[in-house]
Amino acid sequence: MALFRVERATPLSPAEAWRRLTDWERHGRVVPLTRVTVSGGLPRGLGTVFTARSGVGPLAFDDPMEVTVWRPPDAARGGLCRLVKRGAVVTGWAEIEVWPQGRGTRVVWREELRIRWLPRLLDPVVARVAARVFGRAAGALLAAS
Repeated sequence: MALFRVERATPLSPAEAWRRLTDWERHGRVVPLTRVTVSGGLPRGLGTVFTARSGVGPLAFDDPMEVTVWRPPDAARGGLCRLVKRGAVVTGWAEIEVWPQGRGTRVVWREELRIRWLPRLLDPVVARVAARVFGRAAGALLAAS
């Protein structure tokens, strides 16, 4: 599996950084060639299921995910959200953490993903590309209002 980690600092409060990073449909606006839809129920919280559809035409695939840990930040601690990827093409997990840092917030995005049918030999390349894509996405989500 390809494991990567992205860190960002932002002047936003932990609560605002959390809100922006866990607004799943907004991810579709910042990840290239991707649309995100939330399946019924609450749009955010434990048990939320959403699907990122990435690609173009017949080369598109679904990346369904479920929120398995939901701990928003509060005055005493940082926040943690864990997603489990349950797709036919992409599997693995992702974690988004926010921590108070000075007058702003430190964000850590960790992800371990496996792309079925892709040789494990390419995992380091997948990790580098994914870190770049999700690093830009995190930056865009934190910058947008």
